[in-house]
Amino acid sequence: MHFNISNILTWNNLSVVLDVLIIWYLVYHLIMLIRGTKAVQLAKGIVLIFLVRIVAGFLQLHAVTWIVDQIVSWSVVGIIVIFQPEIRRGLERLGRMPLFGGRGNNAHDESIKFVKELDKAIQYMSKRRIGALITIQKETGLEDYIETGIKLDADVTGELLINIFIPNTPLHDGAVIIDRNHRIAVAAAYLPLSDNKMIPKRLGTRHRAAVGISEVTDAVTIVVSEETGGVTITRNGRFLLDMTRDEYMKYLTSEFVPKKEKNTKWYQKIFNKIWKWGAGR
Repeated sequence: MHFNISNILTWNNLSVVLDVLIIWYLVYHLIMLIRGTKAVQLAKGIVLIFLVRIVAGFLQLHAVTWIVDQIVSWSVVGIIVIFQPEIRRGLERLGRMPLFGGRGNNAHDESIKFVKELDKAIQYMSKRRIGALITIQKETGLEDYIETGIKLDADVTGELLINIFIPNTPLHDGAVIIDRNHRIAVAAAYLPLSDNKMIPKRLGTRHRAAVGISEVTDAVTIVVSEETGGVTITRNGRFLLDMTRDEYMKYLTSEFVPKKEKNTKWYQKIFNKIWKWGAGR
């Protein structure tokens, strides 16, 4: 049997592979977008409806099939309404992509300022042993936990973070949650506590909450101990205890400060020219 690779590397086969990769990419980012939100439960309900439709069709349950078909026919409108927050966030993230001239230009400087403000607050609270719990959103949604807090929607500044966690103030209990745009979404939020037996018993509720949120999301959480003033960072179920200033600054910089691009890519220049031309008409 003669094997000819040219019969495999045809445009039809390559287009199928490309089609699968694009769908896989979109589905992956959709899952990451709704993960950790109430939309996950709604998505499970939608999957259940489709499974019921398949089973009903196989068993020839005509009444059930008709009802499910009616639900599915109106599901497009329902999905847009139900997933409106997730759709909006997805479009916002698309608009911030470097291709569209989004955050690419100033992201580096803004991120450096963001890390410096965190450092200012951490240093102040650590020296004075003021307990703090700060969760910073990455890819996974934190809406379910944001709903438990008191809305602020404020810029991240060291002074504001310090004032939030000053003992015996209304907002000092609970966690501060910082969203993807590096804004303080809420304060006094509740986070899930971890049952991990590897957590040292000397660590308190703040540390268990920090590990707990890191087990169900990809968020980065900073803890300042009110007993020792030690700084701990958790992510993906792991915790880094009693970090020095150099250690946590290196970690936060690697997580939140993108590498500065020296030159704009050629396709970005073309797209920006087309975008500006269209906007000027």
